[in-house]
Amino acid sequence: MSEHSQQKAPTKELAPIPTLDLKRQYATIRAEVEPAIARVCESQQLILGEEASALEREISAYLGVTETIACASGTDALWLAMQASGISPGDLVITTPFSFFASASTIVRCGARPVFVDVDPATLNLDPKAVLEYLERGESRVRAIMPVHIYGQCAPMDRFRDIADTYKLQLFEDAAQAFGATWRGKRAGSLSLAAGFSFYPTKNLSAFGDAGCVTTSDAAIAERVRNLRNHGSARRYYHDEIGWNARMDSIQAVVLRIKLKHLPEWNRQRREIGARYDELLIHAGLSDTRPRGPEAPNALNPVKLLATLPEAGHIFHQYVIRVSRRDELKKFLNDRGIGTEIYYPVPLHLQKCFGYLGYAEGSLPEAEQAAREVLALPIFPELTSEEQQRVVDAIADFYS
Repeated sequence: MSEHSQQKAPTKELAPIPTLDLKRQYATIRAEVEPAIARVCESQQLILGEEASALEREISAYLGVTETIACASGTDALWLAMQASGISPGDLVITTPFSFFASASTIVRCGARPVFVDVDPATLNLDPKAVLEYLERGESRVRAIMPVHIYGQCAPMDRFRDIADTYKLQLFEDAAQAFGATWRGKRAGSLSLAAGFSFYPTKNLSAFGDAGCVTTSDAAIAERVRNLRNHGSARRYYHDEIGWNARMDSIQAVVLRIKLKHLPEWNRQRREIGARYDELLIHAGLSDTRPRGPEAPNALNPVKLLATLPEAGHIFHQYVIRVSRRDELKKFLNDRGIGTEIYYPVPLHLQKCFGYLGYAEGSLPEAEQAAREVLALPIFPELTSEEQQRVVDAIADFYS
């Protein structure tokens, strides 16, 4: 036997598994997207225009609302929704501390003051019981509640609707992570006075840059949002109030129109991937189905699964677990070419810029504990079952 024939074949290096792979998605829609973008370029109608108007009609039909207003980002959408609804200086708006920064910064942008209330440890959505306890203390300046549909699961909006009705409050949705998600069969964006969506590239319905929209079934709010997104102007060069430049560009609109047609299938695939992760983690002995909490502490399981409520149609914008030794696990997976993210490492009430609100470590213990434990695993419609198995096997190796 020759020396060459005795050598071992080189070990095949496994391809990295990213947290999100938009290149795979683009490969499936390139044939639709490229001529559509070329159509916009040929038209030279580059801001709003017919593509944005068509997108607005299609989103309204999909979500079950009468009005959709396309805008430049999800941050703009939240501000526009609240500003157009009359949120103003001196108002208090209750929201979650466990969310992206814009959930609170847009409240401040209206001149109002965010009030952070703790989350439900089972879902990490704003806890209606905690909101009710806060309101029962008698703070009279609260004007609104804005839950966030975290990770693609709707907050319990019927509970929040009851609270809002009882206390005569406005109810908004930060639906940035939940396009197509449902609560009791109604889609996110149709469950409140007005909602804001983000189409940032990481979202389950994503643009080729920044974009967003406001949804509502209140015609007066919709009209004001349209004016505010265009410098407070209903007629060119005539300004009724101080608005902002928050207009969507036409290329984003045409891309979103194409992706919206594929979204039901992509969301179905996300739900399948979420269910498969649950099964794999449980089968590996890393977790069980009990939500974390005092009734079921799950002390022997290194991985805690978040609960999906029976009323919720979860679309798994993110698949997030709670784990012990989170930062060590993240590094271990990264070293094996497996991408992960932390949503979110610092709750909003402990961010330096909100120090003036007076919260301290320990103020909102559930959000703070979650920030130490959450880890988002790779999820996108094109993720394969083999890749999911590799992710779970690596987690099992770490805890072994």
